[in-house]
Amino acid sequence: MPESKELRRIEQLRRELHHHNRMYYVEAAPEISDAEFDALMRELIELEARHPDAFDPNSPSRRVGGVVQDEFSSAEHRTPKLSLDNTYSEDELREFEKRLRRALGEDADLSYVVEPKVDGVDVALVYEDGRFARGVTRGDGVRGDDVTANLRTVGPLPLRLEGDDVPRLLEVRGEVYMARSAFAGMNRAREEEGLAPFANARNATAGSLKLLDTSTTASRPLSLFAFSIDYAEGYEPVLHSKSLLDLRRWGFPVMPSAEVASSMDEVLAACGRWEERRDGLDYEIDGAVIKLDDVALQRRLGATAKAPRWAIAFKFAATQATTKLVDIRVQVSRNGTLTPVAVLEPVLLAGSTISRATLHNEEEVRRKDIRVGDRVVIEKGGDVIPKVVMAVESVRTGKEVKFRMPKVCPACRGPVVRTEEEVAVRCDNLDCPAQIRGRLEHFAGRSAMDIEGLGESLIDQLVEKGMVRDVSDLYSLEEAEVADLERMGAKSAANLMAALAESKSRPLGRLIHALGIRHVGARTAADLAAAFPDLDALSRASQEELEAVEGVGPVVAESVRLFFGLPMTVEVVGRLRDAGLNMARLPEEELSAGRLEGLTFVLTGTLPGLSRDEAMALIEEHGGRVTSSVSKKTSYVLAGAEPGSKLAKARKLGVPVIDEAELRRMLEG
Repeated sequence: MPESKELRRIEQLRRELHHHNRMYYVEAAPEISDAEFDALMRELIELEARHPDAFDPNSPSRRVGGVVQDEFSSAEHRTPKLSLDNTYSEDELREFEKRLRRALGEDADLSYVVEPKVDGVDVALVYEDGRFARGVTRGDGVRGDDVTANLRTVGPLPLRLEGDDVPRLLEVRGEVYMARSAFAGMNRAREEEGLAPFANARNATAGSLKLLDTSTTASRPLSLFAFSIDYAEGYEPVLHSKSLLDLRRWGFPVMPSAEVASSMDEVLAACGRWEERRDGLDYEIDGAVIKLDDVALQRRLGATAKAPRWAIAFKFAATQATTKLVDIRVQVSRNGTLTPVAVLEPVLLAGSTISRATLHNEEEVRRKDIRVGDRVVIEKGGDVIPKVVMAVESVRTGKEVKFRMPKVCPACRGPVVRTEEEVAVRCDNLDCPAQIRGRLEHFAGRSAMDIEGLGESLIDQLVEKGMVRDVSDLYSLEEAEVADLERMGAKSAANLMAALAESKSRPLGRLIHALGIRHVGARTAADLAAAFPDLDALSRASQEELEAVEGVGPVVAESVRLFFGLPMTVEVVGRLRDAGLNMARLPEEELSAGRLEGLTFVLTGTLPGLSRDEAMALIEEHGGRVTSSVSKKTSYVLAGAEPGSKLAKARKLGVPVIDEAELRRMLEG
């Protein structure tokens, strides 16, 4: 075939494959078989290999991946990617409408679009002259990770748009997700290959978008829904519902059953229908999104720093499931606390396969009368944390066994104790391997010594092989010994040695927190570092001197004194000093009062860039305090994805709600 003819054939194949891709994913009306599609794709790949000058980043062949990236760059969004305020009841939805009418006038003609809230990963998709140019994760709403190469492998994402009226520059917001059936099939295949299955579809989706090898991303069954136009040159939609139709016409997959409602009663009815249907859908939803349909009214209302005023998410009640409680096992924390954990027959709940759930303590098990062998009802608190709600007593057979807390520690077989003042049962053996693991994990954590590469798997090996018995042993590790451990090697061992060396210069407050003194969090550790010049002075401090420190009461002071009075502590601290760790207050620690001084925070939901412990440490390091319950005295509720009832209570009490991005802005002043 002459070269010019092959080039024309390449372009023809690209057009045909784009068309068939749309017919399959968007129109759900395929015109050719999978085998015929694959044959066209193979022909295209062969022709492109012979004509590298005809390279096109948006060729259908790019969907198979093949690019290996060094890292993901950060990209700034053209328009802020705001999150949505959440509501949990009919009363709160009606209050949302009242706010709209107060702002727009009581006689305003309001209509809404109700769409299911898909549980996936939010992305911004940029098109230039109808061709896919860039894809960025939501990130903190201002900047996200550029995942363009990986998004090109997502089958439903159009690489070329169709239509004479496609805006020259277009930014569309969408949700990448995995269908339930595809997720289950992928996990079956992984298990057959001897690989661990993924815990839930959302985490698998997020991880797939952040893989450096795009061919691996291409092997994952990712899907996409487009749900809004955030920017478009020369395009002025009048209604949001009309913009969804335009997105579909241009080639985007959009939610098939978005409903237009002319009243709040119709909105509530639509939400009810979606909630009834949620278990029968092939994708996970955790609520419905309600938006004003009139775009001009949207613009009049604008947005807060966090969310648009013209849209809200209605979160469904926590999903429940029933399964069998196979066993109750006891875990041991770094401080020796014994915690009962329910071992369950695996059950799918809100997109995750649940096999374990916390039971908190012996009193909680007794209060709920939960027995081994029971059928139990479980739910995800705030659709995140699995918990056992109750036992189904009506189906008991009489063979169920009541739980009793063991008289010896399950990890070291040492005796356990329980004080009259506490519900918790504790193991007092400081050489208990479970406590050693816990202390090492805490010591290496990001809010403590921040030792990159020292994770659970490596810690387990170090403890099991007797290479580490306390935190000071970390600094005596030999690089060659570490390299010989499973899944390590020379490079990983060298990286760990470098991270350990770097950790020696951490501030005194970090070290105090890392030591794991009971009742001493990151904020209290920072206060102690500001009050005492070095660790020796702190270890010699009297009860009165400790209680004179801001935020330190009798219980904390007694805990500090007891900790530094232990022979084991004296030995470990001495070895840490010999290893060269910083033991003195740094100049920047002398001013412990931070930007959050005097403010009280409550955390709810999952933050995009911080774990709960890291968020608490960050707040405490800058002078704030974190409490567990919302009250009128709460300064702010810090909310992430899938928040629980604390968010609703905050709104009821008028407590300001912020997200992670707003917290970071507060810290920057």
